[in-house]
Amino acid sequence: MNKKLWQKRYQLNKQIEDFTVGDDYILDRQLVRYDCLASIAHAQMLGKIGILSEENVKVLVNELEGIILLDKKGKFKVLKGDEDCHTAIENHLIKTCGHAGKMIHTFRSRNDQVLAALRLLYKDELLEINALIIKINNTISQFKKRYMHVKIPGFTHTRKAMPSSIELWSDAIIDSMKDNQKMLMVDYDLIDQSPLGTGAGYGIPFEIDRQYTAHQMGFGRVQENSIYAQNSRGKFESTMLHTLSLILLDINKIASDLILFTLPELAFFELPDEFLTGSSMMPQKKNPDVLELLRSNYHIIVSYEFQVKNIIANLISGYHRDFQQTKGPTLRGFEITKKSLSALNLVFENLRVNEDNCTRAMTNELFATEKAYQLVKQGIPFREAYLTVVKELSDSQ
Repeated sequence: MNKKLWQKRYQLNKQIEDFTVGDDYILDRQLVRYDCLASIAHAQMLGKIGILSEENVKVLVNELEGIILLDKKGKFKVLKGDEDCHTAIENHLIKTCGHAGKMIHTFRSRNDQVLAALRLLYKDELLEINALIIKINNTISQFKKRYMHVKIPGFTHTRKAMPSSIELWSDAIIDSMKDNQKMLMVDYDLIDQSPLGTGAGYGIPFEIDRQYTAHQMGFGRVQENSIYAQNSRGKFESTMLHTLSLILLDINKIASDLILFTLPELAFFELPDEFLTGSSMMPQKKNPDVLELLRSNYHIIVSYEFQVKNIIANLISGYHRDFQQTKGPTLRGFEITKKSLSALNLVFENLRVNEDNCTRAMTNELFATEKAYQLVKQGIPFREAYLTVVKELSDSQ
């Protein structure tokens, strides 16, 4: 049986163990690399302050780097009996490094260990999503350049309103995505503070070098207050999920537009057949399922945000096992966001504009406001000009 980091002289009830572990050991497979990186920094710090010999540090670092390589190949296993990746890694180090492996957890709690690994992962996830937004903005810019001369109706209340264009519509998406990038960078700044060295939430009763470990891990600064390090768990996750929900809210609106604009009765835009699914009963159907799923993913991300907020509410300061439940929604939120951005990018790479249908849709009522303003230029008060155009439109019907 694999030994737990908290193991005492008794064995945990098997049913209780299954319940408390949950799916953490599965989720933690994403954390192996990051826990190793944090453990390397921690081992180097223990060497720096004289707790570990230079040789022991070298042995630990080599073994941790080896685990990273094994993990990359899918060969480092985190089993249910391990409880989590942190236990699996430490047990491996004890088995392969002996005394040095037993020393790795000195001046560290699993609480600050988990936080450090999660934040390293979150930083990479935020940067990856930022890169995907840059990619999709470039793709939409190319789409805009191809069709920027094409005019389309603008809608209010889902009715024709005023002239719009592919250029105007595309730029609205690009501008909003740029604002999403600003939000991502705010989240990155929040996450970019090292919790390692805050222990179980009340500090370490020994002088350690937290600045050193923060620097070694690539954090911009140290999170100074040890209680807040724990209290910020869930708070930071919900903040990131809120930003992801804003990205998915944009995607929701884009998908809604595209579902309307590719409707055969309008057919301003067209998707290739290989992007459309069929009906098991109706032979004629070509369905925009990809757009419908993109539209619905917003609601999933929002549910994750409020799931995390509800989990951490009403808890007193300090660590609680409830925090474990925030990991799944956050990691799934990142995954859904990345897949949605990638799918939407593919849609725009293959989206085509039917210029003839767009031109036919530019009917006279779209220019009613412009006609009113032409009368204003002639010195007619706007209210009179407005009513004049209303009469013209009524008479023409």
